[in-house]
Amino acid sequence: MTLAASDLALYAVAVLILFLTPGPVWVALLARAMSGGFQAAWPLALGVAIGDAVWPILAILGVSWVVNEIDGIMTTLRYVAAVLFLVMGGLLIMRAGNALGSDGRLTRPGMWAGFVAGILVILGNPKAILFYMGVLPGFFDLMQVTLIDVTAIVMVSIVTPLLGNLILASFINKARAFLQAPHAVLLINRISGGLLIAMGLVISFV
Repeated sequence: MTLAASDLALYAVAVLILFLTPGPVWVALLARAMSGGFQAAWPLALGVAIGDAVWPILAILGVSWVVNEIDGIMTTLRYVAAVLFLVMGGLLIMRAGNALGSDGRLTRPGMWAGFVAGILVILGNPKAILFYMGVLPGFFDLMQVTLIDVTAIVMVSIVTPLLGNLILASFINKARAFLQAPHAVLLINRISGGLLIAMGLVISFV
């Protein structure tokens, strides 16, 4: 393996920060954990982990090179992501009174439904797309990585958010009674919507 342990550790920290940023995965995980507890949420976390392997593999295979070679693509993607965050945040605030987990598309019962929802939500997550396509190449020289290096990068990309999502699902499961209270729902939705809008503004001006 040509990668230093310190490089992988720094990358793991970046992936952790990505996980801690509110986004579609948090909304989906919250919805399933609220509707069916940890048992309903862990298959979604597993699906997200599998989807998390797709973006770094694509970046390593050269998609990042294509993006960097085409002038303006990253700028366009950044503003598209910013708009998506702003829209999601605005909608969340406008629907702040809606019960958490009321989206039937995310709360369909069954392990398979949760697993598929996890894959779909991460593959369509603009936050993940921007990170892996735009940031990953800055951590490693993708032209020099070996198969073992690629495996290590992908494993970090999978394990870090998987552990975070499982811990989050467990916490939500224990706090379901509080989180189902109307005042708590209103507060959480408003805070989450505000964070999404803030993230959209940060992306716009960075």
